Amino acid sequence: MQRIGVLTSGGDAPGMNAAVRAVVRKCIYYNIEVLGIERGYSGLINGEFKKMELGSVADIIHRGGTILRTARCPEFVTKAGQEKALSQIRDFGLEGLVVIGGDGSFRGAMALGNTGVVKTIGLPGTIDNDIACTDVTIGFDTAMNTICDAINKLRDTATSHERVFVLEVMGRDSGALALHAGLAGGAESILIPEIDFDINQICSRLMRGYERGKLHSIILVAEGAASGIAIGEAIKKCTGMDTRVTILGHLQRGGTPTAFDRNIASRMASRAVDFLREGRTNLMVGLVDGEITGTELTYALGQRKVVDEEIFELAKILAI
Repeated sequence: MQRIGVLTSGGDAPGMNAAVRAVVRKCIYYNIEVLGIERGYSGLINGEFKKMELGSVADIIHRGGTILRTARCPEFVTKAGQEKALSQIRDFGLEGLVVIGGDGSFRGAMALGNTGVVKTIGLPGTIDNDIACTDVTIGFDTAMNTICDAINKLRDTATSHERVFVLEVMGRDSGALALHAGLAGGAESILIPEIDFDINQICSRLMRGYERGKLHSIILVAEGAASGIAIGEAIKKCTGMDTRVTILGHLQRGGTPTAFDRNIASRMASRAVDFLREGRTNLMVGLVDGEITGTELTYALGQRKVVDEEIFELAKILAI
């Protein structure tokens, strides 16, 4: 293999730059030319390619976001859009393509790989941790720590004013971020889309805590479960407690990636280059039980990632 392309697609995630860096430097180590494709599939369609050198990825391992930038590309979903992308791939002589992103990005990679024109490997880069066949995704650990930091800060003011704080976090249709951050941050209640909740039970727990002298409470809400504003209003109406709502939003996507995210991004990206050198295609690289693995994209996309209900129950017990 002589020339490989790398792109980041979909929502940005801390650690993407570490992955890009590893792809570029691993390719150069094996005398493979690597082209960075800017703005994801949009850049692929429009031919936004640039040759990557060692210096192209200097001093980026600690930076959030993605130096290649990213964009949504409805055109790529169409057959005509994919034909444009394939034309660019042929013109630039790409033999392999590393796609860093979520499930939508993987479907695009699989569509290209199925043509036989280019070999594709996907790296799971999303803060939502909603991709099957990997224990964690690139960016999840950093986003979880960002939420924990927010909980710590909110608890200070919640205690000072004796308030209930509702914190809405990202995750799309997954409750992974809310669950793991809620356990680590000691949230009194965690609302996730995978498990039904009863607002009356939540209010009863809050009242019991207040009656025994608790000065504050933190309620963590995954965006896929409910609106933080609606939950805050319901709690205030039910309990009469002074309640405030914080929507953390895109703050969760930015920031310096943790050492964990940098490490797994580097290891996954290195393995992606190895798979391409071996002639493999349509694989997703993952982390399972501490080992870097490769799973067929068709299989990975057909699986549903489930949350660990034991962790959910543990969080409830510890928050009593």
